[in-house]
Amino acid sequence: MNIVDVIRKKRDGGTLTRGEIEFWISGTVSGAIPDYQVSALLMALFLRGMGNEETAILTDVMAHSGSMFTPDDLGGYTVDKHSTGGVGDKTTLVLIPLLAAANLKVGKLSGRALGHTGGTIDKLESIPGFHTNLDRAHFLDLVRRTGLALADHTADMVPADRILYELRDVTATVDSLPLIVASIMSKKLAGGAQAIVIDVKTGSGAFLPRLEDSRRLAEALVAIGTKLGRKMAAVITDMSQPLGRTVGNALEVREAIETLQGKGPEDLATLCCELGAELLVFSGKAADRPAAVEELGGLLANGKALAKFRDLIEHQGGDARVLDDASLLPQARRHIEVRSAATGTVRRLDALSVGRAANALGAGRTKKEDAIDPAVGVEIKKKIGERVEARETLAVLHVNDEARLVEAQRLVESAYEVDPSGAPCVPPPLIVERILGHA
Repeated sequence: MNIVDVIRKKRDGGTLTRGEIEFWISGTVSGAIPDYQVSALLMALFLRGMGNEETAILTDVMAHSGSMFTPDDLGGYTVDKHSTGGVGDKTTLVLIPLLAAANLKVGKLSGRALGHTGGTIDKLESIPGFHTNLDRAHFLDLVRRTGLALADHTADMVPADRILYELRDVTATVDSLPLIVASIMSKKLAGGAQAIVIDVKTGSGAFLPRLEDSRRLAEALVAIGTKLGRKMAAVITDMSQPLGRTVGNALEVREAIETLQGKGPEDLATLCCELGAELLVFSGKAADRPAAVEELGGLLANGKALAKFRDLIEHQGGDARVLDDASLLPQARRHIEVRSAATGTVRRLDALSVGRAANALGAGRTKKEDAIDPAVGVEIKKKIGERVEARETLAVLHVNDEARLVEAQRLVESAYEVDPSGAPCVPPPLIVERILGHA
């Protein structure tokens, strides 16, 4: 088989066979096919697209390009979730122990921050001593014994995705729906999950701000996952304003702990229960979504989900005292208040601007090699629909390095729009749409 023939076929609008896709991915991982030819094929795919069958094959082949977990490895009914990324999205920190408290097995591999959205691994590593670099045996042992483990992606799992993404990033081919779907779902398949819920964000702070684009992605993810034998659901959720009231690594850990204690923001707790409900129904542990939501709410209220988070921290080397004393988390040296210029009702709180402000303070990365400051970020005091008085605090900046403080202040100020008429403003709905797979 000749890679030039494969490139030409896709360039001319043809449909690649499993054999051709296996040849391409195998050669990519081994290095037998040079980067310039892999890039040429990526551009052909970007321009010509892929059908569902083609995308499913690519996803399956990528998943098998390295080591994989199976349900037998993980020791029970295995579930997973994925978020397309958002501002203040600390859902995983609450949802994973919540699912484990409901007696599901969750072996989750997560990533780091890049751009204005936060990374789960960075957030967890703000807990003193917490280890996310787990070898395969330790990871599987934790899931089998305790029901949960949360670790960084390992180099031997889905190596094809790592190589392809790096090339997509420098060849303007990131925004290809089939390639996005294959990237996300290949990692979910390799993780061994039998049921998967996808949180697809929409709104200004989302990867795909427009609802129609978010819907297309959600539908494609569900279709491909279902085609490959997984129980799938996607929930399109609002990201026009940040989720919860904190943006920044240690700040978000603190808020996740408060939510597990039953004291967190309502939108975060609601979203975690809604996402988890899909998986409880798939597993047969709940008869329907309302019953599942009620059960998960009870696990937040009775402390069982918090106990699972304690297990997670202790078994991965972290200082579990942070659950009782948030001051043990990294703390910024200065707190700078951003105040309202007018009295009225908050009509807009732009998630993207808040995310960029947190990044300016050092909470995120613009390049993979950038270091982050776990202590800094933005604490939101007023959200859409809430009343504010002139000179009242809208948000608090948690600051260590003041080099870009003026920029962060400007971004947070621009994120807010206060209606001086004081007319009521209804916040956007948290759950926009649901999409279920049908085998």
